[in-house]
Order: sequence, then C-alpha cells, then structure tokens
Amino acid sequence: MKIKALERSASQSLPQRAGDPTPRSRNLDPSLHPFARAREYTRALTAAKMDRIYAKPFVAALEGHVDGVYTLARDPGRLGVVGSGSGDGEIILHHLPTRTNVRKIKAHDGIVSGLTFTRSRHILSCSVDRSIKLWEADAETDTVVEEDIDPDRAGPSVQKGGAPVRTFMGKMAFNSVDHHRSEAKFASASNMVQLWDETKTEPILNMQFGNGAETVLTVRFNQSETSVLASTGTDRTMCLYDVRTGKAERRVVMALRANALSWHPTQPTVMLLASEDHNLYTFDVRNLGSPTQIYKDHVAAVMACDWSPTGEGFVSGSWDRTLRLWKEGDGRSVDVYHGKRMQRVFATQYTADARFILSGSDDGIVRLWKSRASDKLGVLDGRERASREYRDKLREKWRHAPEVRKVERQRYLPKAIYSAGKLKRTMEGAGKAREENRRRHTREGEGKPKAERRKVVLAEQE
Repeated sequence: MKIKALERSASQSLPQRAGDPTPRSRNLDPSLHPFARAREYTRALTAAKMDRIYAKPFVAALEGHVDGVYTLARDPGRLGVVGSGSGDGEIILHHLPTRTNVRKIKAHDGIVSGLTFTRSRHILSCSVDRSIKLWEADAETDTVVEEDIDPDRAGPSVQKGGAPVRTFMGKMAFNSVDHHRSEAKFASASNMVQLWDETKTEPILNMQFGNGAETVLTVRFNQSETSVLASTGTDRTMCLYDVRTGKAERRVVMALRANALSWHPTQPTVMLLASEDHNLYTFDVRNLGSPTQIYKDHVAAVMACDWSPTGEGFVSGSWDRTLRLWKEGDGRSVDVYHGKRMQRVFATQYTADARFILSGSDDGIVRLWKSRASDKLGVLDGRERASREYRDKLREKWRHAPEVRKVERQRYLPKAIYSAGKLKRTMEGAGKAREENRRRHTREGEGKPKAERRKVVLAEQE
C-alpha cells in the first residue's frame, strides 16, 4: 500500500534565529483580499495619530547665560560642540552629549553679534565694541567622562576663558562674521564687507556696492563655491560678492529688510532669506528677479534661519516666539515648536547630524529640540525600525486623505499666536478683495495682475 505524505521544510515554519518572529505564509492574490485598501487606510490613520501622540520635541535647556542669546555656531569638526553668544559679551561652549557648559569666555564689552568656528578648533567672535577676537576652543569636550562631573554643579569643570589668541580691530561696529570653508580667512559685516586673514591684523579686502552707506547685517560664505559670499543690509538689499574679483557683483532691493540668510548645503546656487515681512524666501542666484518659493506661516518678523545639513529642509526662528520646520519647496511649515517660557527667537542652528535643532532666545536659554518631534532617543532594534519605516511610508502614501491630512496638519498654538494668525489671514483676505475690486472697476484691470513673487524684489542692480 502506498501512502503519500506531506513534507514541509522546518526552515519555512520555524524562526531562523533565536528572537526572530515566526515566519508567516501569505497568499498575495488580490482577489483574496478585497479590503486591503481599507485596512491600509486605517493603518495610515493610526500611524498619523501615533506620530502625534509621541511628538515630544523638547530635549533639554542649556543654561549658563545671564542675558539673551543672540548668536549660535556649531563646530564643523566635532559633532557635540556648539557655541553661543549673549548680550552681555559672554561666549559659552556647550557639550551636547552631557548637556553641560565646558567653557565660558568673557569676550566683549557689548553684545556678541557674530560667532563662527574655524577649521583649526578656534572660535571667532565679533561685537559692537568694534573688535573681532580669535579664541582657543579646543576644550577637552570629546573626552568628558562621568568621573569629571561635579555633583554640586551638575556638569563638568567649566574652564574660564583667558586672553584671546588674536584681536582684530575695526573702525565700526561689527554685526556678523563668517569663516571660509578651507582657508584661514574670514569675512566681517559692518558698514561694508571686509575680508580678513587670520595672520594679519588689517583687512586684506574691502567690498561694498557702489558708494552706498548701508549697514551690513549678515554675511555668509558659500560652502560649495567658496569664493562667493552674500550679505544683507539695513537698506533692504541682498548683495553678492566674489573675493576673486574683490568687488560686489549683483544686488537686489527687496520690499522689506532681510534679517538672516543661509546657503543651501548641497545646491550652490540656492540661498534662503529670512525677511521682516513674516516670510522666508529661497532665491536662485542665477535669476534674482523673483524668489523660487515663498514660505508663509510666521505671524511676526523672521529673525533666524538655517538649512539642514542634508539640504531637505530648514528651520526658522521668529519674533513671534516660535520655531518652524520646513521642507524645501513646500510653502507651509511642517511643524511648529514653542514653549511657555521661550521668548523671541534670535538664533537657530542644526546639529551636524541633522537630528537636533538649537535655538537661542532673549530669555538667556539655549534650547535643544528634535528635528523630528516623534523620534525616539536611543537605539532601535530591527523590528522597531522596520515598523517605524512602514508607518512612515503609509503616512506618505495617504497624506492627502482628508482624515490623515487633518491629523498631520493640526497644531495647538498659544492663544496670542493663534489670534495673530487669524487676524493676519483676515487682513490678507481683505487686501486681496480690495485689489480685485480695483482691477474690476479701474483701468488697472486691463493688465494682468502682478504675481506675488514679483512683488518681493523691487529692483535688481549690477
């Protein structure tokens, strides 16, 4: 008698390793799963709700300043080291892994208006006291261990700053400073843009557009095209310079003043401007006639901005006491961060790994935030990482579904910010209605309406 027996491989029904889930057999025939899309939609909605449940963006408050924090800088060679400058002329180096202050420097007699790290582990600071100073920033922050922690102070032994390595004196107050990516040179902003050599006490190059008497607010080197730098001024201008020719190349006059600028880390021709009119603008330097995108959500002047090192988005800080996170090309913010005690934000900075954001406000606190509010701090195992990636893909796929979009977009704001936003929308709607009535009933209606992007730049000068 013949007996036919079913034979199955043990590897198909048992885990391959200890701790692995038991393998499941699935028939992927769509006709057997008529409710697959309905189940996927439910999972996407659940994933969106879970993302909001676990959204805890605030990480730590780095204390130490007794005045407002008006400038931040990250060390390009060390992941966990950042510097902050305050209104009383003090500079503090922070060690992010231990969330402690490792060095305090009484640098200037006035506000620290600019701060930047060099490639040789020094830090440059400038102030309204008409001086730029080069400081030693090579504190032993990479080797801070638990035994070094002082229990009475809850931090490692704070080193007091001594004399500066070098001092550069100017004739006018300095508002900003930025270092060249690879060379021992830096640029400063005062009544003109000046290029300095670290080994010389006098500027090697003075640059300004025409005979203008503007005050330059910010200056930034392009990190890809390292001979190009940009500046913004109090006369509502943004100007491009080339250190190879030693002169200003182009300038645009905007409707309102730009308070900060930042170059895109991966696209050399793209720059970001934070404006006094509550908006941010991205420009392509090959065509400065109009911005490539307008970013709207703030309800007060935007004071600071910084690109993510990945180039996928950026962060902005505003006079309305909020931080907003943006994706490149998306005109509305992805997320908004605020705190009960956080005051007006004057400085923002991404960490070099793009996982965290630093903000400095005039309440004297440097705050550390997650760049993604629902991220888990710590190590993820394989199953948890796979589950998180699957939920992210579901949210991305179903982001336009009404219920998912509502959960993703909804944010609870302080009453003052919510009321200001509501009033701003009402005023903008009334302005559009007046413009439409003017076009209908006057000769202005015979021509095409002016695009909003065309209203930003008033003039382009070469």
